[in-house]
Amino acid sequence: MIEPKEHKEIVRLSVDIATKLGLLAIILYISYLIVRPFLPIILWGIILAVAFSPLIERLAVRFGHRKKIIVAVALTFILVLVVPTWLFSDSLISSSHSLVQAVEQKELAIPAPSERVKHWPLIGEKAYAFWQSAHTDLPKALEPFHKQIKGLILWMVGMLKGALVTVLMTVASIVIAAVFLASKDRSVVLYRRIMRRLVGAERGDAWTELSALTVRSVATGVVGVAVIQSFLALLGMIPMGIPLAPVWALLIMFLTIIQMPALLVIGPMIAYVYSVSSGTSATIFAVYMLIVGASDGVLKPILMGRGVDIPMLVILMGAIGGMMLMGMIGLFLGAVILALAYKLFEVWIRENPIPYEAAHGTPAD
Repeated sequence: MIEPKEHKEIVRLSVDIATKLGLLAIILYISYLIVRPFLPIILWGIILAVAFSPLIERLAVRFGHRKKIIVAVALTFILVLVVPTWLFSDSLISSSHSLVQAVEQKELAIPAPSERVKHWPLIGEKAYAFWQSAHTDLPKALEPFHKQIKGLILWMVGMLKGALVTVLMTVASIVIAAVFLASKDRSVVLYRRIMRRLVGAERGDAWTELSALTVRSVATGVVGVAVIQSFLALLGMIPMGIPLAPVWALLIMFLTIIQMPALLVIGPMIAYVYSVSSGTSATIFAVYMLIVGASDGVLKPILMGRGVDIPMLVILMGAIGGMMLMGMIGLFLGAVILALAYKLFEVWIRENPIPYEAAHGTPAD
């Protein structure tokens, strides 16, 4: 039986512990609210640092001056992001003004449709009629779609603003990544200590390496494949003289990154080429673009999961599920989290072989 003094001491300790835990929870929550606006940028900085670390190390071994190489690479990527974005935004704004003025003053000439348009499956007759109406009187043809066009313009403006914000956040993430790369040893030691506190000294180092390899695997297997597909698509579009070819290539890259089929862009493009080009060149283009659209099925198994002791399907599921849950940053975080969960499950399974051995007298396969 507990003595009254002991009971009071237990109550006192319980209240003391509850008070301290409550204060700690409040401090952690307020700290999270303070840091939350910067978390995406910091996480992207960590991901970029991990993804580009092998490239920095190779350049440092070859040329020396590691910190100068980090600065040069960071500035190069910032210029690659900022300059095309600035030029594209300026061109888009000026082109939009010119287009609106041309439509209002009836100076915009739409070429007459080809007779081949009538033979398009399902929509041929309607597409030909609308195209012919636009050729004759464009403002009148667009009048029934006034609300839809206004909504589309507002959506495009919102997308442009979002893209500009994303570019600025990416530039900030590149700067943070450069800071992490410049102090790589301290950053790796800190992360390794965190992993050791979470999973123990034995597995902490292995899981640290696994996290880095998973990020690089996703970078090459998802982003790398998207860049390859968009570049190959651009090579096919330029000889055919497709308008705004770089924009369609970027759209193909975006769709591939978010795991949507590139055929969403390639299909209408093939139909357009058949409507304006001869049969032979259009057929060659169609076959080439279909091969490009299906190339991710070959490239992903080759590039994703290289050097990682995790099934490629687990990494792909983590990347897609993480992106659906957390957006683009979840593409990497989801793959890392699911990879670590898979290893944790694997350890849990392997550390309990006794029932099998007791029943059969031999180790499990």
